[in-house]
Amino acid sequence: MKFSLRFNNDLPVADYIRLAQAAESAGFDQFWVSHDLFMRGAFVILTAIAAHTSKIEIGTCVVNPYSMNPAEIAMHAAALDEYCGGRFNLGISAGAGDFLGWIGIEQDKPLTATLEAIRAINTLLSGEPAALDGQCLHWTNEAYLRFTPRRRIPIYLGAMSPNMLRAVGEIADGGLPLLFPPEHYETVMPYIREGVAKAGRDLAAVDVAACIWCSLADDRTAAEDVLRGKIAYYGHTLSPLILARLGVDRTEFDPIQQAIMVERDEAKAKALVTDAMLQIGIVGTTRDVIARLEKLVSMGAQHLSFGPPLGVDPLAAIAALGRDVLPHFRGKGA
Repeated sequence: MKFSLRFNNDLPVADYIRLAQAAESAGFDQFWVSHDLFMRGAFVILTAIAAHTSKIEIGTCVVNPYSMNPAEIAMHAAALDEYCGGRFNLGISAGAGDFLGWIGIEQDKPLTATLEAIRAINTLLSGEPAALDGQCLHWTNEAYLRFTPRRRIPIYLGAMSPNMLRAVGEIADGGLPLLFPPEHYETVMPYIREGVAKAGRDLAAVDVAACIWCSLADDRTAAEDVLRGKIAYYGHTLSPLILARLGVDRTEFDPIQQAIMVERDEAKAKALVTDAMLQIGIVGTTRDVIARLEKLVSMGAQHLSFGPPLGVDPLAAIAALGRDVLPHFRGKGA
């Protein structure tokens, strides 16, 4: 069984150093940081973490091939992996179309663009020229790294839609499927297994991180308020597959998106988050986390990934997860 933490890139860089050190001490295997537009750059954050940790793996969750060219993704990935001694994992996906729209980028052919980017990056990180004449990338034989990469870095594919989930099973070293709610695992895994079967691979070779949101605190109302903030900001980007599982219509997020993105009124946006939307994550104590994840683990989850907001006090939440949740599930993986 593996365990990881995921954070948005909305905190001061120095905060991540403390959080990653706490995660390493608590026994987590991986530490992921998002690369959302107009927040702090993930590669800078992860370099700072690498300088102050020694064992924990680090990764992006996720970069996309639209706002960052795949050539630059490979450059940053190889340099960071070299610096951290082979602890870097590259999380990549198509990104959120709404966010890309802020900078005038149209998310054309998201699956094709992502798969071509992975193919090109894998080739570059294998030390080979990445000539490619695809639908989205048109590279010549001059497309190669002018230094020798330390290794071919593992690539984790962020996925919400059926086709992207199948691609996890077909081509990725790992997957970062959003399990909103955690029970969504039983919807997600059949698609990944389809991809594995199509490619003739072994499912055990694909590290599927069961990505959940949790907000921990003894004060349930306070923990719920923090989760409301994350749902308000990111809820409108969720896939139809997730929304169907929650029983929530995409249009229900329209007034929330207006409140938080346009009016910049977080309190109003939080108040509009419904009880059904709150089922996206887990709220409460570590006992609540364990109870909600037991079924997920019984269905075969081998990697539990705890995501933001974590709680009122993220450092306290990391310590609590390390004390109570990790030991509870550690012996249950295959």
